[in-house]
Order: sequence, then C-alpha cells, then structure tokens
Amino acid sequence: RAVNEALTDCWGNPSSLHRTGNKAKELLDLSRESIAKRLSCDPSEIFFTSGGTEADNLALLGTARALRGRKGHFITTKVEHPAILETAAELERLGHSVEHPSIDETLNKLEAEGFEVIKLRVDNFGRVNERELYAAVNSNTILITMMLVNNEVGTIMPVEAAKRAATAARSPALIHCDAVQAFGKMPIKPAAMGVDLMTISSHKIHGPKGVGALYIRKGINIKPRTFGGSQEMKIRPGTEAMPAIAGFGAAARALPDPKRELEHITMLRDYMVSKLTEIDDVVINSPPDALPFVTNVSVLGIKSEPMLNFLSERGICVSSGSACSKGKKSHVLTQMNLDRRRLDSPLRISFSRFTTVSEIDALVL
Repeated sequence: RAVNEALTDCWGNPSSLHRTGNKAKELLDLSRESIAKRLSCDPSEIFFTSGGTEADNLALLGTARALRGRKGHFITTKVEHPAILETAAELERLGHSVEHPSIDETLNKLEAEGFEVIKLRVDNFGRVNERELYAAVNSNTILITMMLVNNEVGTIMPVEAAKRAATAARSPALIHCDAVQAFGKMPIKPAAMGVDLMTISSHKIHGPKGVGALYIRKGINIKPRTFGGSQEMKIRPGTEAMPAIAGFGAAARALPDPKRELEHITMLRDYMVSKLTEIDDVVINSPPDALPFVTNVSVLGIKSEPMLNFLSERGICVSSGSACSKGKKSHVLTQMNLDRRRLDSPLRISFSRFTTVSEIDALVL
C-alpha cells in the first residue's frame, strides 16, 4: 500500500516546492523517521541508497576519500559480504594486500604507502579471534569494518569489540558495520555499540528490493562518490526512489518487537535442527549461537545445485549461499576450513516471522 501511494498519490519530486512535491517530502521524512526509530538514532543520520551494496561502498570509499593522503590501513574479516571484500580489493590497489598470516608480519608491512587492508581469519564457526583484532589495531588504523551477522551461516560477530580495540590502541579508526542480515531481527543501537557507520537494507525486512540506507553518526565526515544534487545532504545525490523508500519505511513500521520475535524464531530453528540432525549425512554448519534467522546445513554426498532444484520443484525455496555470489563456492565456508564434502553441498535456510512449523516439516520430510 505504501509503494502504491507513492506511485499514485505522492508521486511528486520531494525536492520540488509545489504541493505534490511537499506531499512527497512528507512521505520521505516519515520513512526516514520510521527507520531511524528502529536504530534509536536521529533521522538526520539516515541516508538512503539503492541497497546494502551501495551503502557498503559508500562507507568504505567515502572514508578513503575523506582521508586521502593520510597513510593508514583498513581492517576487515575474510568472511564479509562481497560488497565489502570487493570494495576492499579496490582499496588494496592503492597499497599492499595483507592476508593476515600473522599479526607481527601484518604490523611490519604498515610502512607501505597507501591503504593496507588487513583481513582477519575466522574459526570453524566463522568467529573472529578478538585477540587478533586487538593486535591488528593501532594508531594507523583508519577504518574497521565488520558485519554484525554473517549472511551465510548466521554467526554473530564481535562488532562492539572493534570499538574497544580502537579505544585501547588510541586509534582514530571509524567503525563500520554491515548490519543487513541483522536489522529488524535483533535489537540494534549503533551509537551504543560504538558504530560510526552502519549499512541496512529494505529487502531483508520484507520491504522492496533496490533500496537501503547508511547510518552516519553525527560529526562523522565521509565524502560522496556521486555528484549532481543536494539530496541526502549531498552524500548520495539524485532524485530519491520514493516508492521503494516508502515501502522501506512501511516495512520498518511493521516490524514486530525484535526480542519477542527472536524467541519465536529460535524455537522454530531449534525444532528444525532437531529434525534435520536425525537424518543421516546432514550436518549443521552454523554455530549453535548463530542468529536463528539463518541456518546453514550440508547434505553430504549431494551437491547443492541438484538439491536446490529438487526442493524448488516442491515449492521450497532455499539457497546455497549469498545471492551476490551466485554459482561460486562459498568463501565463508572455505574460510571456516570445512571439509570438501561440506563445501560441495551447503544449503542456506532462511526464516522470517511468517515461517511456520508445517513449512519446516515440508522441508525435512
């Protein structure tokens, strides 16, 4: 209904001063306020983008542009979304890639010109070692970017530790968090977490695809990547995609209480896992304390593609990994050092507040 209203009633340009423009501007403001409320932040800290990928790019490249000419390094993990890892690869062209073989070797390489990108390893549950994080941060660290919830296995990452590590090292580093998989599914307050920049997306909360947002804490300076207008405070200029933004705002307003929802989804996940583990050759790749909205499993001996096709023909829609890495072997599971059979047969099962026990039974049986 919100999308339709923006298309048919509030169809004006929110930057225009006439009546229809003002009406669209009111809808834009309402949508921004609805999303800000879910992050417990000020509406002026929300900047709309075309989705999570653009917001991630804007966070990293905008920070790099703002600090161009200053020697330093970025820190991320080896299991980030491709929007982070591929943007980091662009930044690496300005410096030297560091695959984080050891902390000592990493720190010895920081004399190189340009941006270093340090990629932290993970264990077999996709978790970052906080000691390695602390050891990697120093006064040359410009940005630490870490997803809050891994999009393939649901691992909850120690984002708040990034700020503590920066404080302990007396580092000026900004903290960026890709919270696309977490937004709307767990309580999130970026300011309380010590996060300066946070990426969220509409389609993960049942809103339209093609719209997202970047939270930028007041006082943080990043540079735009596009130019040509005053929209979004010139951080992301261009006429706003009002139907999608209106749908994003409506989806945010429709979100249930995340704490109660988390309890319900945990019950569904635990039920599914108990049923799946009764089946021979089914193994769970997600950690036990993963966010329950995402569960990654492998059916040993059956590759993902034929299994996906088999399930799809029966009306069951799961995936083998990130939609942005279609057809590629999961870099997340690879970095978790899982054996070849598990790497060949992953299934990512996603829950929402509309998932039912009968749907879980249909998958299992």
